[in-house]
Amino acid sequence: MQKFIDKIYKAHTACPKCPSRKIIHDFLEELLGFLFPEYAPKSLLKRTEVEEKYEKIKEDFASLLLLNPQLHNQDVTQLQHKFFADLDGVYDLILEDVEAMFEGDPAAKSKTEIIRSYPGFLAIAAYRIAHILYRNKIMLIPRMMTEYAHGMTGIDIHPGAQIGRRFCIDHGTGVVIGETALIGSGVKVYQGVTLGALSVDKEMADKKRHPTIHDEVVIYAGATILGGETEIGARSIIGGNVWLTKSIPADSKIYYQAKMHQENTNETDTFIVKSGS
Repeated sequence: MQKFIDKIYKAHTACPKCPSRKIIHDFLEELLGFLFPEYAPKSLLKRTEVEEKYEKIKEDFASLLLLNPQLHNQDVTQLQHKFFADLDGVYDLILEDVEAMFEGDPAAKSKTEIIRSYPGFLAIAAYRIAHILYRNKIMLIPRMMTEYAHGMTGIDIHPGAQIGRRFCIDHGTGVVIGETALIGSGVKVYQGVTLGALSVDKEMADKKRHPTIHDEVVIYAGATILGGETEIGARSIIGGNVWLTKSIPADSKIYYQAKMHQENTNETDTFIVKSGS
């Protein structure tokens, strides 16, 4: 027993100082509740309440950074200013994402429904907030934010991905978007889509490993698109269960067609591509 206690003691004393998962999760939830009253435990019905809440969130953010200088090694006041200056624009981006989800889902009865209940909202909002931190070279915290959303929604978006305006994730369970993925504006993704890497070797860490998806592309359920050099041209449609490791031009359609396998035949499953408009 004593040896076991010694092992655990050594592990705790060797653990680098960093914010707990709960502190980061609570901060993200508090910030989302401030930005979106539909997400909050209660609405802020007076301007003074909004101002007070804003100042509290700013103080909480600064405290996080002051207590964990090893995660950024930068001036906390400057980081605080950058984060909240960027937050204004990110708030508008998330509202555009909500609009895209509302327009893209005939089952959605209101934008309030999307904010209160859609996993795509939480996953995208958490990503956009975490991406601010990632851009400002704050370590670990942005990943903790997106992994919290991942656990809540089943949607895994790395905070390093670059995603354009009006991004729509429909249903969403099992979506994976890698660190170096580039996604244009007006893209729509369904459940089970992977935008991943062809190689997971460590020497690829600083290289573009994930695909580029241009504007207005639709990617249906279960599709897998891999590779840093793979580009999906604008307005293309990627059908369900497609496995793709090569670029396709704009206005393409690619889909998987399963053939019935019968004994003594040579028929196999095929991919059908239609390029151009």
